[in-house]
Amino acid sequence: MNRDEALLLVVDVQERLLPHIHDGDQALERIVKLVRGVKALGVPALVTEQYPKGLGSTVGPLRVLFDPFEPIEKIAFSCMGEGEVRRRLSESGRRQVLLCGIEAHVCVYQTARDLLDAGYGVHLVVDSVSSRSQRDRKVAIRAVERAGALLTTTEMSLFEMLGEAGSDDFRAISRIVK
Repeated sequence: MNRDEALLLVVDVQERLLPHIHDGDQALERIVKLVRGVKALGVPALVTEQYPKGLGSTVGPLRVLFDPFEPIEKIAFSCMGEGEVRRRLSESGRRQVLLCGIEAHVCVYQTARDLLDAGYGVHLVVDSVSSRSQRDRKVAIRAVERAGALLTTTEMSLFEMLGEAGSDDFRAISRIVK
């Protein structure tokens, strides 16, 4: 994946949902590293919030990484069901989407499917997605892969976009992932 073609989409990592997510703290830790890494590489990121009135805002450890923080509110499960997401994706000119967030078997899965149908390359960051149950998470990952997405991890995706060692970017990414 070329960092000039990539965009990170962070799906619905919200205050009232995260405490109920299987290994939610570990997923959040990986998502934070992923956001920090793409920012260091100059890769844009979008954040969505599913019905924030009911599920709360994006969790603080993610909110603070964005200045300004401009989440896209949605009620459709698929992020592609929200016109603002489609508009920002189109305007970015990016065709490769790194996908992370919750819940894997609902919003993340439906978003991946719709991104693929729209011709985007999808890279599901498997250590940065989860659901309330481990079973739902595992089934979602298999379904997203069968639909045509590539599976990756936080470190794998960051080092793939980096491409080589010996640069300031390499040192920054190395510090983030350790």
